[in-house]
Amino acid sequence: MTRTTRLVILLVAVLLLGGVGTGAVLYAAHRSGMRDEQQANGPTVRAGTVTLRPTADRPLLVRNLAWGPHRDEIATVPADDPQGPRTVSGVKCLRFHAAAGTGICLQAVHGRLTDTYRAVVLDSHLHERHRFPAAGIPTRARVSPSGHMAAWTVFVSGDSYAGTNFSTRTSIVDTRTGAIDDNLETFRIIKDDRPYQAADINIWGVTFADDARFYATLATGGRTYLVRGDVAARTLTTLHQNVECPSLSPDGTQIAYKKRVKGASPDAPWRLYVLDLRTMKETATAEQRNIDDQALWADDSTLVYALPGDYGSDLWTVPANGTGTARRLMTSAIAPAYLN
Repeated sequence: MTRTTRLVILLVAVLLLGGVGTGAVLYAAHRSGMRDEQQANGPTVRAGTVTLRPTADRPLLVRNLAWGPHRDEIATVPADDPQGPRTVSGVKCLRFHAAAGTGICLQAVHGRLTDTYRAVVLDSHLHERHRFPAAGIPTRARVSPSGHMAAWTVFVSGDSYAGTNFSTRTSIVDTRTGAIDDNLETFRIIKDDRPYQAADINIWGVTFADDARFYATLATGGRTYLVRGDVAARTLTTLHQNVECPSLSPDGTQIAYKKRVKGASPDAPWRLYVLDLRTMKETATAEQRNIDDQALWADDSTLVYALPGDYGSDLWTVPANGTGTARRLMTSAIAPAYLN
């Protein structure tokens, strides 16, 4: 073999290897781009414009948990096609809720040594209107039906409601002015028709009736209570025992909540119930699994809530009247909000 022949063979080999390498890079880039659009065995996810304004197709907003570059972003899907393609916003939240063109987004701020947290009030275009430091790990968030008020709860210590070794901080803000009640524990408590004070009070899980009235959970003395809150009077009045993370129905007549049931594991103590506020009658839903979420009402008869899933959480739905069966609504999603 001549020297010239050897050089030609070497040149061809180099060109072939370069072509293979370039092809591999292009293929990997293509696959990466595909993952931006279609998660493996998961939903289609596309970047686009997300609005908090109600539209004709009644969109459903969620925190997207599908694995990929858009994980944790607020996403929207048509409410009648929740398994369909998701449009993601670029805005990341740990907890989220929205109503009437206003959103509340609880975020982590990653530092070199530790994380901090903040609550951000968003306008209809998901632009920041107000920002507040949050005292701990985000866990619950709600906006009033008018969009004029927002509330959030964080864990100040501990990270689970299952035991007793935790402390919460719940705040309410007027989204129009930015005026904030930073700690609902400063409200006057009326328990069993008498003023009540204690050192072990915790309050969490606000759900709004309107801009002046709300419901929440109050814990004290090893028990939990449904309380009715009055923003102007700064009072919390107990109504019913063994209620956690209440959620008011759109017509204002029912509360969905998680209830501790006898015989359940201390690590999984809750089942999903509904309380009729007129009769105080409790109804167990058909969902028999442990529920550690603040359920959402899709309408006056249907509940939506999160359960553990392959990528964090999936959304499930069940009738509120105790009939039917639970069914999966969306995979890889949490923190739903319907824009009515």
